[in-house]
Amino acid sequence: MESSNMSLLPLLLLCLAIATSASQQTCEPVAVPENQNAWIRVREMLPGCWTNYTTQDSKEVHILSLHYTTGAPTMFDLNMTTAQPMHLIITTDSEQITYTAAHANTDVSFYVADDSKMRLIGLNVNVQKKALPTDNEDIVRWATEKFGGVTSFTTVQNPSSIASTGREGTKLLPTGSNNCTLENEWQALKHYLKLESNIRLLKSCSNQPPDSHTEKELYIVNIPEDVSIRNVSVHVISERQISLFLRGPQGTMWSIHDPQHTSFSSNNVILLAATSMMHRIPPTVTISTDNADAVQKKALDHFRASTITSYSEIRTEGTMVTLVLGNKDHTPVTEAAPTETTPSPPSPPQMPLLMQLYTSPDYRSPMDPNTKVQSDKRIYAEISGRTLGEIVLTIKVINCSVRSKGSCPVVRDMPFRPEACSSTVCPNSTRVSFSLELLQDLASTSWDLECSVKLCFSEKCGDGGRVKRNLEVTQTYIPPPMAWIDFGLSAVLGIAFGGFLIGVLLIGALWLIKIRTGYPTGLDVGSTAANLSGCPCSLTSKRQPVSNNPSPSENSSANASIGSTQSTPTSSMA
Repeated sequence: MESSNMSLLPLLLLCLAIATSASQQTCEPVAVPENQNAWIRVREMLPGCWTNYTTQDSKEVHILSLHYTTGAPTMFDLNMTTAQPMHLIITTDSEQITYTAAHANTDVSFYVADDSKMRLIGLNVNVQKKALPTDNEDIVRWATEKFGGVTSFTTVQNPSSIASTGREGTKLLPTGSNNCTLENEWQALKHYLKLESNIRLLKSCSNQPPDSHTEKELYIVNIPEDVSIRNVSVHVISERQISLFLRGPQGTMWSIHDPQHTSFSSNNVILLAATSMMHRIPPTVTISTDNADAVQKKALDHFRASTITSYSEIRTEGTMVTLVLGNKDHTPVTEAAPTETTPSPPSPPQMPLLMQLYTSPDYRSPMDPNTKVQSDKRIYAEISGRTLGEIVLTIKVINCSVRSKGSCPVVRDMPFRPEACSSTVCPNSTRVSFSLELLQDLASTSWDLECSVKLCFSEKCGDGGRVKRNLEVTQTYIPPPMAWIDFGLSAVLGIAFGGFLIGVLLIGALWLIKIRTGYPTGLDVGSTAANLSGCPCSLTSKRQPVSNNPSPSENSSANASIGSTQSTPTSSMA
């Protein structure tokens, strides 16, 4: 019985191996036109620059540097009929005669090297031949000395067509340096040129069914050993979970810019980018061969997957390329991606941020979003972020503002004050506070509080995005302050001297009135003499009126009165 079981064991292992190999099928890569399909886009990062410079007569200055690989066709079409007024300098490293079917308007001036083998056919203006240098930096220096500056420098490999789009060739920035400094660039951003190339950078394939709705996708990128690429920038735009297997020659460096939904593995060093900071991850797998079948099987085994969403091989003579991976719209893999517009690289990912408001500086009383705060109070905010893998970032608040809600929003800058908080108490967060006095005189009570932050790693900082929070404010009545008059010493002395003058004038006026009107001195003397003589009637008789012409009745009564008066003392004396 045991012997029969032992004989069945190899058979079972063989069946299991067959089933495993059948479930992990590989695919054969084929050349991809335009170096892109529904799952991957490849763009070389070639030397170039771009500024806002124009000459005094409003002409742009552009340089085209043409490079050809061995065996590549050297004829291309140059169409500048819709170009803005410009000086166009064309250089090439080709040893073969280059034929160019050229079309341009009269505002375009062409410059080529006097020993150039380029032949511009059909051009309706004269081509000026100059003693142009061959080095890129030297040609930029020559153009700067001749025209005062350079608007752009563009490197094109194996061109098949170069055409103007009719748009201005200056950079889409209101300000910026006019110095053309060469660096590896993403050429697709240059909106004034439409470039087509004969070079084939990409081979790709997939064994995932077009109608597959798998939750996790597997992307494999393989750079053959004989390719000179050493720096690869990878942008992931898929909203699904992605497994990423990256293989390249020794010394290749992969930079992944969108790591939120991505698990990855590579035989090379990976730089995980969070905004402008990089986190170095050492190699996690070992694979020495660049054979397509072997690389695919290694990836399938490593991630325990059964299908390949996309396998890609990259070939170019340059040292730097940019890859955009993912099918954001989930279009079928058999459907070619649109070629009218070249996709620009997605923005770097932002660290998820949260702002929590508090009513006190001890940060123990979180505010509900609908809580109304009086405008004479101070609020306290804590801005925190979720870490990306093992990266430890610090948050730095740059500026804050408030925006009222409604049909006519009002925006105000919001001054803030940093609040102290140690790294142990505030890991991956920062604290600030705001005074709401700025909102005291504004009619709106419902606001959006928004802050811009930077994320810092060691001493390097990059843009961290913005974080927003609802804020409800109630107006607090503040009585108007009493007006206090501040008197100085000179004012006090002036008031005192003025009071003194007023007093002197009043006393003088009273003395003048006394002199002008006088007092009844005779009356006063008479009254005094009468009082002293003991005659109380003298004052009374003096006050009786005396008539010069008395009436008859008055005379008779007066006589009678006098007679009776006079008889009284007689009788009394008798």
